[in-house]
Amino acid sequence: MNFSEKEYFPPRRKTRLVKVGRVTIGGDAAIVVQSMTKTDTRDVGKTVEQIQQMEAAGCEIVRLAVPDIEAANALPEIRKRCPDSILVSDIHFQYKFALMALDAGFDKLRINPGNIGDADKVRIVVRRAQEQKVPIRIGVNAGSLERRLLEKYGFPTPEAMVESALYHTRILEDLGFGDTVISLKSSNVKLTIAAYRLLAKQVDYPFHLGVTEAGTQFAGTIKSCVGMGVLLAEGIGDTIRVSLATDPVEEVRVAYEMLKALELRSRGPVVIACPTCGRLEVDLFKIAGEIEKATAHIKTPLTLAVMGCAVNGPGEAREADLGVAAGRANGMIYREGKAIRRVTEAEIVPALLEEIERFLADKAEGVNTAPPENRSSPVPDGPLTILK
Repeated sequence: MNFSEKEYFPPRRKTRLVKVGRVTIGGDAAIVVQSMTKTDTRDVGKTVEQIQQMEAAGCEIVRLAVPDIEAANALPEIRKRCPDSILVSDIHFQYKFALMALDAGFDKLRINPGNIGDADKVRIVVRRAQEQKVPIRIGVNAGSLERRLLEKYGFPTPEAMVESALYHTRILEDLGFGDTVISLKSSNVKLTIAAYRLLAKQVDYPFHLGVTEAGTQFAGTIKSCVGMGVLLAEGIGDTIRVSLATDPVEEVRVAYEMLKALELRSRGPVVIACPTCGRLEVDLFKIAGEIEKATAHIKTPLTLAVMGCAVNGPGEAREADLGVAAGRANGMIYREGKAIRRVTEAEIVPALLEEIERFLADKAEGVNTAPPENRSSPVPDGPLTILK
């Protein structure tokens, strides 16, 4: 970024550090990506398979619902088959399930202390979590606020959500527990933003961001990115979960794209592609789609530009690590600001993928990644219109 971010964006909110297994949430630690399995937790095989798929996509913390005793009984075997995974048990009402999750070696509890039983039961869970150095996330949801708060405020409000969070937090604080993460989720984007902003002024606990029940993949992605994007740009948020009515792998992908857009995390390629217009003379939709699909497995940060005309194409392609600017049925391949190959439209995808492989190999070997001499006929000077 060529301008000073500090002039335009507030600094990241200062929070305490909370360790979840080998991952740190809060402080100056990278914003952590997490998601939740959508399998029946009682089905160990399918649940383990989904955990592995999520982690392959970059999920760093995986949460599992524990709705009944059969699901709780499955936790030890899931832990056994996923020894290196960072696992969170999501528990409501039943304090014994929390104890079973701790016995199974889970790394974090998602509970609301006020709804898992009387004071003695809460104390037992909290003491065990302290002994095992397992943090707790308090999860406030606008759709399940306490009756007393709905009677007080009339309906879910930011103040009601914050009051709920502070109530549960104080239960833990009174027991000397401070390894706490807080979430304030609603399906209403503005309500979510307002609640987090309000609580950010009152506590130093790290925040788990989310817009809950966001919706289907398309609409939910937009709501999640708007809600969490606003907060993240304001420096609020330490771990995120995108909630979509689709495969959790897609939730992880959206989370990373959101963080990459705000330059908060770097994982895998960022594909820059023009929206196209009447100047387009190649099948850019097909080219961009094939490039995105073929590079989805790459974990190394990489900026790729797939551009379709002479207006913005050369500039965007030069700014990227690698890119192509297309003309009439052909294109110019760029590497780190220099034009290196001119290819036909049919050659654009394989040629760009070939250059990506070379670039990544050079980077892995620690050699200078600056482009070598042209690999084909000399690239002429002048604007891209020479390609037509």
